[in-house]
Amino acid sequence: MTGDEAALREALVATMRALDAKGLNRGTSGNVSARWGDGMLVTPSGIVPDELTPGQMVHVLPDGSTPEGSHRPSSEWRMHMGIYQRRADAGAVVHCHARHATTLACAGKPIPPLHYMVAVSGGASVPVAPYATFGSDELAREVVSTLDGRRACLMANHGLIALGPSLRHALAIAEEVEEQAAVYWGTLAIGGPVLLNDAQMADVLQAFARYGQR
Repeated sequence: MTGDEAALREALVATMRALDAKGLNRGTSGNVSARWGDGMLVTPSGIVPDELTPGQMVHVLPDGSTPEGSHRPSSEWRMHMGIYQRRADAGAVVHCHARHATTLACAGKPIPPLHYMVAVSGGASVPVAPYATFGSDELAREVVSTLDGRRACLMANHGLIALGPSLRHALAIAEEVEEQAAVYWGTLAIGGPVLLNDAQMADVLQAFARYGQR
């Protein structure tokens, strides 16, 4: 194992623990991955964050094969692999069951342009991918299609998924989408949000393209 692989395995464990610590995930739900070679490293199935170790991270090749003796990969490995195969910009994927995002996903409610930070998702809103059974090829297809041109979406009756160039970026996007979900949820309790219009969100998206360090 190279030093880069060891560091990436440790980062996957740290990301899963961060999801738990930030209240974005609970128990064995959710999963994270990072592109590695022509495949990916992904969290194993059914192990709580506190018990995860770097050695348990699973190397999955594009055909779904894993090295002999590996742990069983997350049931959602097809969804992660589908994103890497479709999105050259994806270096990492974070999937979680954050409370407010999941509440909206269960209500079939996309997050509208109520705040400029909705644009961290890569669009003027955060759409909802159609429901399909967890771990299925159908769910992978629906999520990959809904993410087209975006960095995050909700998953109907399921949760939230985000991608980024690194685990740090993907986690930050997931965290911000959950914050926007919470704000939207709050506005629904007091009559609903006042939305930004298309021109305003277009300006935001253009500004985001120049934001931060390069």
